[in-house]
Amino acid sequence: MAIKLITSPSNPVIKDLKALEMRKRRKETGLFLVEGLRSVIEGMELGATLKYLAFHQSTAEKTDLQNCIAYCETCKGMAMEVTSEILAKLSHKDNPQSVIGVFEQRFHSLKYVAPETSTCWVVLEQVRDPGNLGTIIRTVDAVGADGVILVGACCDPYSVEAVRATMGSLFSVPIVLTTQEEFIAWRAGWTGDVIGTTLQTSVDFREVTPKKPILLMMGNEQAGLSEALRQIATHCIRLPMNGRADSLNLSVATGIALYALLEPVHNLSKAEKSTQ
Repeated sequence: MAIKLITSPSNPVIKDLKALEMRKRRKETGLFLVEGLRSVIEGMELGATLKYLAFHQSTAEKTDLQNCIAYCETCKGMAMEVTSEILAKLSHKDNPQSVIGVFEQRFHSLKYVAPETSTCWVVLEQVRDPGNLGTIIRTVDAVGADGVILVGACCDPYSVEAVRATMGSLFSVPIVLTTQEEFIAWRAGWTGDVIGTTLQTSVDFREVTPKKPILLMMGNEQAGLSEALRQIATHCIRLPMNGRADSLNLSVATGIALYALLEPVHNLSKAEKSTQ
């Protein structure tokens, strides 16, 4: 494909891509920015639509980059050779990655979530910190859970901070958007356990052996899980605080709970397979 050479930071295309740092612009265009060749390759391998590819001349001859350029062409996108100054402008870094991709966002509705084929979905209610959200998405990918359901007014999983924290896992973890009312109504058809994390009327997380499929509900960083969601849980669990700290970071707590809850489920699946 024809590669466009851009050397001016004031180029209209660069200005448009720079504007993707604003949530309003991401929502209008349905696009988001990804930094680094590894993450761009992850998006390519998982079939995400690549609309723009910006790269430094020093990477132009790399086979992996050439594959990304070819993929960009199949997506009817634009490949651009740019300067270090432009890459720094797009990434907000003095020492930016040499490759930046711009992909189409992918969101799902609750209809996407099938209990009969699921093991565990993480439900996040009004999560506000993009770093926490991105880290949780990466953890969901690491433990082999099914995806993330965002309930209510959450931060944007496609913000620069959240995307960085996912380390490419955003492409492999489905993201569902819903309201609290829609989620509560939909939960009535869930066939497994619904587990909420809360200090109120809860038990130690090690005392619960969940019935799959699992919904793990985590609350807002400041307020925790709402009363409305606590009311629809089959179990409420807590992580004991044995030191002076009275709480854990949301992403850390989610990771601990995920590994603890999924271990017996995975062990049961292995036992079932061994008897077949």
